[in-house]
Amino acid sequence: MKWSKLSHVGLVRKNNEDNCCVCDDLQLLAVADGMGGHKAGEVASKLALDAMAEYLRKNSAVLEDDPAEALRMAFRYANTTVYEYAQKDRENFRGMGTTVTAALIRGDKIYIAHVGDSRAYLVRGSAIKLMTSDHSLVNELLMSGSLTEEEAENHPQRNVLTRAIGTAASVDVDIVWENLIKGDIILLCTDGLSNLVNLEEIGKMAGEGETLGERARHFIDMALDRGGDDNITVVLYQAE
Repeated sequence: MKWSKLSHVGLVRKNNEDNCCVCDDLQLLAVADGMGGHKAGEVASKLALDAMAEYLRKNSAVLEDDPAEALRMAFRYANTTVYEYAQKDRENFRGMGTTVTAALIRGDKIYIAHVGDSRAYLVRGSAIKLMTSDHSLVNELLMSGSLTEEEAENHPQRNVLTRAIGTAASVDVDIVWENLIKGDIILLCTDGLSNLVNLEEIGKMAGEGETLGERARHFIDMALDRGGDDNITVVLYQAE
């Protein structure tokens, strides 16, 4: 796989509660943005990604037979792992959770699984497509017509999630898939990037003729230049 990943604590937060992973053996890429009390967010995000990869490795038959269902079950396993971990130490970890957005490559297809407000984008030439829909209060209000785009961008509750991994005993998982063609770029990112860099800018930067590592660094720098008020994580994949 041709990929790059980069994470930065940002300019305001003391801890980086984001995590990301690339598993070449599974052809899996993922980002996670944790939340909770002191260090609980970074625990939740790492637990979730580790559990997801563990499930897929242990269930290779399902993975090859039905990639979408394997991803769904991996997310549910991750949810149970984080939720039960928090229940065992409620004083330190009660209410912790994490977003997870993952991409699974299978031949010329990509499967995207998603819980929370981290995002997946497909960049094909000069076109960009957002492949996920934020599980957030503001996005629900936007979709219902209760907010305008401008109001949503500046809403005081823009970070309130309606769905996350580990905050309840069960979770619904969004799954989408897309055919890939050579040169396609998949970008996974946490809201530390998407809150500060718009769709057009993401498409332009992801499509530039640089290495994936250079493009990832430019995304981080752009978010930092605009205040870096959250942890920033980017994972890039290019179809070959």
